[in-house]
Formats: sequence, C-alpha cells, structure tokens
Amino acid sequence: MAQTTTAAPGQRQHDTREAVLFGGVYGAVLACSMVAALSQYGHSSRVSRRYDAFWLLVTALASALAHGYAHYVAERAPHRRWDALRALVDEWPLVTAVLPTVAILAGAGWGWWPADGVEEPAFTLNIALLFGLGMVTARWAGRSWLVALRTGLVDALLGFVVVVANAIIK
Repeated sequence: MAQTTTAAPGQRQHDTREAVLFGGVYGAVLACSMVAALSQYGHSSRVSRRYDAFWLLVTALASALAHGYAHYVAERAPHRRWDALRALVDEWPLVTAVLPTVAILAGAGWGWWPADGVEEPAFTLNIALLFGLGMVTARWAGRSWLVALRTGLVDALLGFVVVVANAIIK
C-alpha cells in the first residue's frame, strides 16, 4: 500500500510512490549529469574519483534541501513546527538514487577497481535505474506490462540523452 503524509485541509498529500519516482528520476539524471560534468576534463586518478564522489553527494544533498524547501514554501497552508524538516526528509529518494553512483566513484577512488573508465558503468547503472523506476511506477499505477515497458524506456531515454550530450561535448 502507498503511504501518504497527513495534510491539512487544502494541502496536497504526497504519496510515497510519487516521491520515489520523482526523487529517483531526478537523482539518477543528476548522477548522470554530474558524472559527465566531473569527468569532462579527463581527470581519472583515484584522488579525483574520491573528489567526484564527494561532490556528487554534496550536490544531491543540496538539491534535496532546495527541493524540500521549495515544497515547504510553495504550500500555502499554515505550517506546523516540524513541517520544514518533514519537507526535507521527504526528499530521501533523490539522495538515495545517487548513492550507487557515489559508490562507483568512491570505489574507484579507494582502488576497488580502476579509476579510469568508470563513466560507462555509472551511466549504464543510472540508465538501468531510470528504466526500473519507470517500469515499477507504471506497474504500481496498474498499467499493463506493455505500458510499463514503454514508460521505463522513456525514463531511460532521459539518462541516454545525458550520455549523448556528454559524448557530443567531449
């Protein structure tokens, strides 16, 4: 069953599944974009991969903070004491979606695998994550398998666009 947060009259309720989709898609596209941007200049040492992992995590946290705060400000209802904190905590899917890419970059930085060439696995992982989020969300919404597959492909296309843009820029 989907969980919802309790909302005051006139306030929009946020569905957990909706938050997972929005935050997950946003986080996966953010991770693709950051990997593309951070690897643009060809730095592929172990130290630079740890730096990349750190900045990806900082960017995800800052994005979650900004997004949660925007939700808090945009809701034109009276706010209770902990509503601002609740709005920030609700952004957990965004941060969670970048963690696999942080692990790939950090692992390369710690010498678990070569530091050079981690962009392709990171891109592949995020495209697969986007595909999976699209499919699962469509199935949660009661869509057929064909519609779910098409939704997953459209979500994956978002990540693919970042990869193509990265290739063109380089």
